[in-house]
Amino acid sequence: MPGHWQGGVLSKTTSYRVRPARSSAPTPKHNDARVVVAENRKARFDYLLLDTFEAGIVLLGTEVKAIREAVVNLRDSYVRIEGGEAFLFKLHIGQYSHSGSSAHDPGRTRKLLLNRSELRKLIGKTAEKGLTVVPTRMYLKGGRVKVEIALAKGKKAHDKRETMKKRDADRETRAAVKERVR
Repeated sequence: MPGHWQGGVLSKTTSYRVRPARSSAPTPKHNDARVVVAENRKARFDYLLLDTFEAGIVLLGTEVKAIREAVVNLRDSYVRIEGGEAFLFKLHIGQYSHSGSSAHDPGRTRKLLLNRSELRKLIGKTAEKGLTVVPTRMYLKGGRVKVEIALAKGKKAHDKRETMKKRDADRETRAAVKERVR
């Protein structure tokens, strides 16, 4: 209470709250934080991932809002380079829950934003036999939607079986260690 009324006059016992001085240093922004929205685990199983790139993506407003709601499926999507530009095909972004009449096409082709040097590297590598470009995850970074794409080589059937054996062995090892700890 800043003061007391005594007979119609404010008394001298006023107390003031002192605010701490403001720092001139800017507040740190956490632009490095990544919020993973969707992951393409099938790509890690079907392909041997050689090199990864971070790409921006051209989206509509309702698509960005739907991605923030995590209504995305990367499973069967792939990247194709046409005319010196990279495009993402078969990426399914569901409808935004509050979109109303301004709905987008969920399966449309979307352009990826890459540096020219990265595009040249991808063009040169995909010209080699058996290499392709697949999206591996989609995430939010500093308020922007990013797609991690990977230069990949298709696995043979025996490579996939080997991956499954390794995964089963790791699972059994973790279970044995967990049981031993108890």
